[in-house]
Amino acid sequence: MSRRSGVPSVERDRMSSEQQLSDVLSEFARTMVTDFPIQAILDHLVRRIVDVLPITAAGVTLISAGTDPRYVAASDQSALRFEELQTELGEGPCLMAYRTGTSVAISDLRDETRFPVFTPRAVAAGLVAAFTFPLRSDRGVVGALDLYRDTPGPLDAASMDAAQTLADVAAAYLLNAQARADLQDSSDRSRERSLHDALTGLPNRVLLLERLDHAVRRSSRSGKIAAVLFIDLDRFKQVNDLFGHGVGDELLVAVAQRVGAVLRPGDTLARLSGDEFVIVCEDLDAPGEAETIAGRIHSALGRPFELSGANVEITASVGIGFSGPGGQLSEELLGNADAAMYEAKRKGGGRQQIIDLRDRRPVATSAGLARDLQHALVRAELRTLYQPIVDAGTGRIVAAEALVRWIHPVRGSVPPSLFIPHAERSGLINPIGRWVLRQACIDRARLQRTRPEIDLSMSVNVSVQQLMSGEFAADVGDVLAETHTEPRLVTLELTESVFVQDSERAVVVLGRLKDLGVLLALDDFGTGFSSLNHLKRFPVDMVKIDQTFVADLQHNQAGEAIALAIIELAHSLGMRVVAEGVETLAQLARLSSFGCDQCQGYFCAPPLSVDDFESMLLDPGAAQAMTRLLDAEARS
Repeated sequence: MSRRSGVPSVERDRMSSEQQLSDVLSEFARTMVTDFPIQAILDHLVRRIVDVLPITAAGVTLISAGTDPRYVAASDQSALRFEELQTELGEGPCLMAYRTGTSVAISDLRDETRFPVFTPRAVAAGLVAAFTFPLRSDRGVVGALDLYRDTPGPLDAASMDAAQTLADVAAAYLLNAQARADLQDSSDRSRERSLHDALTGLPNRVLLLERLDHAVRRSSRSGKIAAVLFIDLDRFKQVNDLFGHGVGDELLVAVAQRVGAVLRPGDTLARLSGDEFVIVCEDLDAPGEAETIAGRIHSALGRPFELSGANVEITASVGIGFSGPGGQLSEELLGNADAAMYEAKRKGGGRQQIIDLRDRRPVATSAGLARDLQHALVRAELRTLYQPIVDAGTGRIVAAEALVRWIHPVRGSVPPSLFIPHAERSGLINPIGRWVLRQACIDRARLQRTRPEIDLSMSVNVSVQQLMSGEFAADVGDVLAETHTEPRLVTLELTESVFVQDSERAVVVLGRLKDLGVLLALDDFGTGFSSLNHLKRFPVDMVKIDQTFVADLQHNQAGEAIALAIIELAHSLGMRVVAEGVETLAQLARLSSFGCDQCQGYFCAPPLSVDDFESMLLDPGAAQAMTRLLDAEARS
């Protein structure tokens, strides 16, 4: 007995071994919430096993029926040689443990007769004893853990039990890592498809804005000019009406090819929708270079298109927006080019017209919008619309998303993509955001009184600048108190840019909001950066599947796979799931079958005024009709 501890040395050794095993198991438990790759988990496993068990080397091989081993790890070169030797020969204790699902113990390999080919070669390489344990899981055996010694003798019962425990735990964690890797691969593939137009193969709006944002930032640093050319084909509808949509699609592909052929190597050509194309030009020394590119486009489109036996002539209206010396937000620059294109079309179309937005006379200027926005709140020019959110299983309205609109007294409706960037840059986003939240809470109470049996939730979008302002959490608390709104009935929708900009600050602010009791939703999920990490780190209550994934439900199995994976992942983390952009009954029914909690989109209802929303709530037939449609679709 030790004089220090009073515990027998045998007992002390047993307690030490149990503690070491516990430490190893704890380490593997922590991998459940990390992004460790499978190979890293295996390499760590074999190194730690050598530390805690009476062996000289260890190896692991993951095996799938009918295929070569996918992953092999070894604590040293001798173990790697033994692992590879069994795979090469097709026999050995590793493969036996995998095939039988039971452990294999060989205390002296020199006396072993079950492996006539493997045994002599392994002994010649220095192996004397081997103990293998199947990696067991609910899906069956997925491989084997192999323990090697260069001296003969059995493992004691405690070590055998410990090794099998490590093998079973490792199997569970490895399957988790494999599922995570498969989900990420599927997400990456789906994201790549979601970034390109299915017809032309060109970048779509999402990828365009990413590259445009890069161009604007680069322009700000380099001092050179970035330009956006917005192209709209004139009288394209007539082509569809005269020759059919097949010829129309053929024309769009041909236009993309011709325009792409006259651009510089670094330019980006994208298709937004219909007959609208956008070009991003970086590193221009002078505005005239963009006009030269526009001239080449005009010449390229000037030749007739021979399409399926029909000769088609087409012209285009082009608008140009330039990034200023201080830089602009990408949505704003795109909006400027769009406005310029409409001005070109208004002046005649059918010919090439370049509108340079540095000439402030032809179209509404950015400075003018920013100036007028300062008075929009005072003049009561802002409006809120509400898009219903329905229960995916029953089609009944359970929530709404508040959307802000600006009705300018002269220009009419100004898109949020134009005025929100101005609000963010000028600091007006905070009072505007507070007004939207307050109005949404007031209207929520009105709608709740219409249907008191429904706990109607209200979602409100929050920008990065709004969230990161020092007073945001206090403002939310004040609005909730002023409007007597239960915090649990308010959801603040954030995009992943919040986490990318300043993750440490975001953690603090989101914690304060959670203390208030409001819910947090991650909007446009799957299109940002490191979405899985954000779900694990930040206190998100709800995930909103981006509409690009919903659209894929109708086109390919990968779209279904990624939507289902997002739903299952969110549910496993205790989060609800809302699908955006639902435009068909088939999409709604499919999402419902996947277990999606809620849906929104034009099939359910467009954005409505509070009066129209109230009328919809008062109409019991609308909800019943939706339920019947879902039931009929499920039976079909």
